[in-house]
Formats: sequence, C-alpha cells, structure tokens
Amino acid sequence: MSDNRRRPKAEMPEQRSRAGGGTAQGKSYARQTDSARTDPIRLPAFFTLEEVLSRENMLTAYRRVVRNQGAPGVDGVTVDQLWDRCCQRWEAIREELLSGTYRPDPVRKVEIPKPGGQGMRMLGIPTVMDRLIQQALLQVLTRLYDPTFSESSFGFRPGRSAHQALDRAKAHIAAGQRWVVDLDLEKFFDRVNHDVLMGRLAQRIKDRRILKLIRAYLQAGIMEGGVVSPRSEGTPQGGPLSPLLSNILLDEFDRELERRGHRFVRYADDCNIYVRSRRAGERVLASITGFLTCRLRLVVNRTKSAVGRPWNRKFLGYSFTHHFQPRFKVARESVKRFKGRLRELFRSGRGRSLRRTISELRPVLTGWVAYYRKSEVRGIFANLDQWLRRKLRVILWRQWKRVKTREKQLIRRGLTPQRAWISATNGRGPWWNADASHMNQAVPTRVLSQLGLVCLIDKVQELQR
Repeated sequence: MSDNRRRPKAEMPEQRSRAGGGTAQGKSYARQTDSARTDPIRLPAFFTLEEVLSRENMLTAYRRVVRNQGAPGVDGVTVDQLWDRCCQRWEAIREELLSGTYRPDPVRKVEIPKPGGQGMRMLGIPTVMDRLIQQALLQVLTRLYDPTFSESSFGFRPGRSAHQALDRAKAHIAAGQRWVVDLDLEKFFDRVNHDVLMGRLAQRIKDRRILKLIRAYLQAGIMEGGVVSPRSEGTPQGGPLSPLLSNILLDEFDRELERRGHRFVRYADDCNIYVRSRRAGERVLASITGFLTCRLRLVVNRTKSAVGRPWNRKFLGYSFTHHFQPRFKVARESVKRFKGRLRELFRSGRGRSLRRTISELRPVLTGWVAYYRKSEVRGIFANLDQWLRRKLRVILWRQWKRVKTREKQLIRRGLTPQRAWISATNGRGPWWNADASHMNQAVPTRVLSQLGLVCLIDKVQELQR
C-alpha cells in the first residue's frame, strides 16, 4: 500500500470466499481479450459485475486512485483515508453493488477557468469511494472497448498520446489534404445524452447491473453550496469513467467518418477532418453537423467550427507551416495563453527573492517545453527566453524602488558609479529599463541561469536529440 503504515499483503478488505470472478474466468477473459485485438468485432461482452469487483481488479483500482491522488468529494474523505474506509464499509458496499441498491454520492462542483479566459469549465469531483468503483469499472471496460476503437482516435486511450495525434495530422497534410474541417463540440462533456450513451453501452454489456450502475453515476447529482441539483445529461469531467464514456459515444462518429472515407484525427472532443478543397470541407462540415445533431444529439459550435488551412488553425496547441512538407510550430494562441499564465507567477513574485520566483517558474517551463518539444520552428522559444529574462529584470527593478537603491545595486553588479547614477535617474519605466544595456550587464543571462532559470531553446534542442 502506498502509505507508510505497515499493511498485510495487498488485498481488498473482503472475505476471500467472496473475491468474485475466479481465476479461471479471469484467465479466460484475458485470453479472449488478447485474441480480440486481431478480430475486435467478435469480442464477447460476457463479463459480469463480479469480475469488476474481484479482488485483483479492485486492488489495481485502489493503487491507481492512490497514485492519482485528487481532492476529496462531498463527504470530505481523502485518498489517504480510503483504505480505512474500505476496511470499515467495503463488505456492505459490495453487497449493495451486487444487489443493485448502491447509490453514488453527488459529485462536488468545481469550476476552473477555460484557457484564454473563455468562461468557466465545470468539474464534478466524486468521493474517493466512488472514484475507486469507477476506476474498477474503467479497467474492465477499457479491455472490452479500447481494442475496437478507431485508429484515428487518440484521446484518453492507453498507449496513445497527443503527440501521436499530431503526427497523424501532419501525415494527412503532407499527403495533400491541405484543408481542414476544424470541428468544435459545444460543451461536449456537459451535453452527453444519457439515453444515447446507454443505448451504445447496452449493445456490448449484457450484465444489467453494470448498466444500472453506470446510469446511476451519470445521474448522480451535483452539489454546490450544500444544495444537490439533479442531472439529466452530461458526464462531468473529474471522474475516472467520463473519458472512456466519451470515447464510447464518439466511436459511432469515428465509424461514420471511416465509412465515408474521410481522413481525420480525433483527440477526445477535438476533431480535425482533412480534405483537398474548401468546397469539400464545407460540404463535410454541413453533413457531419447534421449527423452529430440527429444521431448523437450533440451540438456543434458554429462559431468555433470552420473550414480553413491547417496553418491558420490550431490543433492540440500546435499549428503547422505552409511548406509542401509541413512542420510543427507552437500555435500563436498557445503562446499568448502561456504568457498569461506566467504573468500571474510574476505578479506574485514581486515581493519575493528572484531565486524563489525562478524555482516556482521552473516546473511550469519544463512541463510546457516538454509538451511543445515537437515544434520545428524554434524562434518562438528564443523569443520567450528573451521575454522571460526581461520580466525577471522588471521584478528586480521594481524591488529596488528608490534611486539610491538602484544606484547601489547597479554598482554592486559591476557598473561604474557614473553610469549607475545615470541609469538609476533616467526616469524610464521598469519595462524599458529591464531591456536596457545597464540591466543586461548587471543581471546577465549567465546569472539567471545560475539561479535555475530554464533556457527554453536549449531545453527543446536537448529533448529533440
């Protein structure tokens, strides 16, 4: 177990006689799942709720919930308290699950700002016990559904990533599909139709107890300010099961695109369809909008959806150059959003030491450049490096405040007294001074590097080797 207390051999707190889903059945399932990868259409949907609740599956789910951590739900129980809660209540909860009487707790409503200040995104945080049960469901459902998903689907799938999706998009453009239908689904996770989703699940899942449990999670209320509101649609982000359910629903969309012979890439609810002309793109956008509306009851955001050139659109934070063999580049909107995030850190760093500010910047910069390491247009990293150094010098100039302090600090850092006095009394603002020769000499790049500042251009070159 992950906490420091000594535990017995890892096993769920349930009677061994009730482990469920015996080893013979589990091995049989594994064999049939492996063979189904070569012929996914024939994959049987025979698994039962007992297999979901088996000791082995629940232990794996427990370890993943603990590893993922996360905030507590409406009951206030933390991940660190989950084991004790299982010891106290798991036997009764398991009986409720098997009898079909279990009722999930409401999810805790949390709102976070969308990128670029475009409103708020609603998250629903389940209790840790419900996260455990959802994770157990997820593990079994993934083995059933994932082998049958489209090869053009990349989001929330084991062994697949956003970078792989970008590689596929680049290949389509290089093959001559130099127009893109950029499709945006309006509030997708909030507008998933429960009946449509359950209908798709019922095609493969024959144990009605599992279907009932999934619907119970879909319809679990949302608690805000102590008041629980019912939910008739949507699968709010925050629970382990929601991403897979979204892929199950959109798999019908993927199959329709494949049936029509389209080249596309989908990552969760972000989908780009690549065509050879604007006219073809407009025709595809109109017909696909009708399909999504009528068949899946989803709403296409007509404001954000458009037909355009790949280099004028963004996909997963990237864009492309217009070369015959396109290259990756960081989308302009991604850079703007990143600068906005950094400005928040700079504002909070005005009263702290430069070393502390840089230490807080370091993981943010490292994570950002790790994601955008595929960019083949490196000028943006050099420009960001210059901007970062200038912002840090702004912080220093403001901290010095008084003319005498600025003069003293500049002399201390190697400037002559005469030049230090002229620079300290120039009457210019912090932004101008931060890029002036006196500050570049007083606080050179070498000093900022010694304090731990990540050089983005060097880091991306290192990652691309």
